[in-house]
Amino acid sequence: MDGPDIAVVGGGIGGLTLGLALRRLGLRARIYEQAPALVEVGAAVALAANGTRILRELGLGDVLGAASTVPSELVYRHGADGRRIAAHPVGDWYSDRFGAPFWGVHRARLQCALADAWGTEDLHLGKELVRVDPRAGPTRLTFADGSTTSADVVVGADGIRSRVRRWLTGGDPGAEPVYSGTSGFRGLVPRAAVPDLPDPDAVQFWMGPDAHLLHYAIGDVVNFLAVLEGPERWDAPGGMAAAADGELAHAFRDWHPAVRALVAAVPQSPRWGLFALPPLTRWRHDRVVLLGDAAHAMLPHHGQGANTTVEDAAVLADCLDRGRDDVPAALAEYERLRRCRTRQIARSAWETSSLLHLPDGDAAARRDRRLLDLVDDFSWIHAYDHRAPALRT
Repeated sequence: MDGPDIAVVGGGIGGLTLGLALRRLGLRARIYEQAPALVEVGAAVALAANGTRILRELGLGDVLGAASTVPSELVYRHGADGRRIAAHPVGDWYSDRFGAPFWGVHRARLQCALADAWGTEDLHLGKELVRVDPRAGPTRLTFADGSTTSADVVVGADGIRSRVRRWLTGGDPGAEPVYSGTSGFRGLVPRAAVPDLPDPDAVQFWMGPDAHLLHYAIGDVVNFLAVLEGPERWDAPGGMAAAADGELAHAFRDWHPAVRALVAAVPQSPRWGLFALPPLTRWRHDRVVLLGDAAHAMLPHHGQGANTTVEDAAVLADCLDRGRDDVPAALAEYERLRRCRTRQIARSAWETSSLLHLPDGDAAARRDRRLLDLVDDFSWIHAYDHRAPALRT
């Protein structure tokens, strides 16, 4: 294959999507993943049109479509009385408007589909990065097992606690994830366990003071994420911590019976700290560049973490394809095309966190009126097509 030799650090959604996009364009990539197997954590992922149009281009439409559930609506509800505050169609209406479907899929099924499409060639597991050494020629990578490799381009797709980012920023504390002051509990509930859940085929946000709950169906289960204010500080190492028995149920004790039934239907999960990455001043240095959560980890309240990562992969692959003879210029173009958009989405997701947790009152009433125009207000996220000529200027 012509073009630069590319090493991708991280075999998650971003790294695998990038590898497939590069391969499709005739560029070779090698993926290095620190885990001994490609196992994705987390219950589910929402794939919006800006992500699914790219995954379909990569040939994954049939397998992911068969494994996914298409929601009927997007509904916002009052947490206590359950009334519908705002509702917007999804289904065929969404696909017709944005040119690609909305899919709810198990995160593990998405990971499996990407891994199967990639195969085992050029996939290196158990490779924990410990050092990045840029030189006049190819960049050298050293792994914890003592092995090394060199590549013309190194892509850090190694997540929110990226070691490639830490090297690129010189360990700057201002370039590390920031705790949002909120935490989440996840669950997968059999539909049969919550027969009174209203509109079970819809994506639904239940909103109330200091908390919200999001749920949507995937086949015969309902995936939920319950988000609470606190703890004030996150002292646990990593992203998960134990919570007191019954803490989740206690937080929703005064909410609608359907919400109480949903959180009580499965054992309480560990608590997930919700972190986001401050905007970085740069995503690249020489021939090393960041992608996905390593560059712009965001709160989950727009469901755009995976989707923007998929966008990054497609845009970076195209830039490297067009800039085979000038890699630094290609990486600069990629950063220019991606930095502003991802900052806007991440900022909006951060602001949405507090809006979902308002008590009844004037502020909540203003939010509820804004929710009526949600589709028009956020169509710029879902309608994004990386191949549109206007986005390359």
